[in-house]
Amino acid sequence: MEDVLRPLIVVGGSVALTLLLGWATDRLLRKADDRHHETPLWGLLRRARVPYQLLLCAALLRGSYDEARLLTSHEVAVGRVLTLVLIGSAAWLTIRIAAAVVETSYTRYASHHRERNPARVRRVRTQVTLIRRVVSAVVGVVAVAAMLLTFPAMRAAGASLLASAGILGIVAGVAAQSTLGNLFAGLQIAFGDMVRIGDTVVVDGEWGTVEEITLTFLTVRTWDERRITMPVSYFTSKPFENWSRGTPQMTGTVYWHVDHSAPLELMREKLRDILRECPEWDGRAYNLTVTDSTPSTLEVRALVTAKDADDIWTVRVVVREQMMRFLTDEHPYALPRVNTAHAVPPPRTGRESAPNDGVPTTRRLHTRPPRQR
Repeated sequence: MEDVLRPLIVVGGSVALTLLLGWATDRLLRKADDRHHETPLWGLLRRARVPYQLLLCAALLRGSYDEARLLTSHEVAVGRVLTLVLIGSAAWLTIRIAAAVVETSYTRYASHHRERNPARVRRVRTQVTLIRRVVSAVVGVVAVAAMLLTFPAMRAAGASLLASAGILGIVAGVAAQSTLGNLFAGLQIAFGDMVRIGDTVVVDGEWGTVEEITLTFLTVRTWDERRITMPVSYFTSKPFENWSRGTPQMTGTVYWHVDHSAPLELMREKLRDILRECPEWDGRAYNLTVTDSTPSTLEVRALVTAKDADDIWTVRVVVREQMMRFLTDEHPYALPRVNTAHAVPPPRTGRESAPNDGVPTTRRLHTRPPRQR
């Protein structure tokens, strides 16, 4: 009877205590989250409930398994499995807690600086994302190393691995040169403020928004919802356009070709009216000037402003469309015209024949008739 009750009490008690502590901790975190709405920390910590309970259960079983006297012939194997579960759950819990702390710090910073300095907020978001990935990678590597060291064979191989670390490092560096280059490029992007999550960029002729940055690749979401994945080393070795660098405010231009008789003053007034009715225009500046002329047309440029790249695109489209509609409906003579009639030849003078559309003409010579004898 004792052989049955002992393992039941040890295993069942460990599981029950784990569930009880997990429920109590989650209840406390829920109350703290309800009281402190200004910080998401407590709500994020609730996501760590599963690794927390797994860690508690593994620790309780690892400490009390000897008292259970269950599977005594496999005691070493069971103890090693519990140790591996304990290490893995501890690493999992550490990653969840670190992610919660980092995300809370970013949320507080963004809530205070989003309106005053959105570019700085995007930079901090990029750094926070990469820091969280680095922490997860480091914790994962340490956890795997700790798991391997629980095996006696790996402990014996540790000395030889450390002795040959220099040679292995050189070989690995040569073999993974591109990977290491992308890794360092990712760190350079994170802390060098070259490109940030949310920036509007033009890469290889494609216009889009930076959606994700990792230590090895970067994802750009284009205007038509496509995703372009590029190695981060591209942004450290080749030029690209960053429309969000500095302040997000932008200035855009719209060009038209009109006839020489176009009413420029009326076009300026119409541009003002169009912008006043366009909610995307930020009201900073606008103008309309003649930038070039040809024998048949004038090149007219409108300059408009907006608060970011998305709005400047909308303003340009609206101004271009409504100005052309204005000219078509009220001033059609201002639209470019192409002459299709033949040029009128000049009048005939003297005995010379008029030119015939570029065809060379001949001149007839008149001579006196011979005298009659």
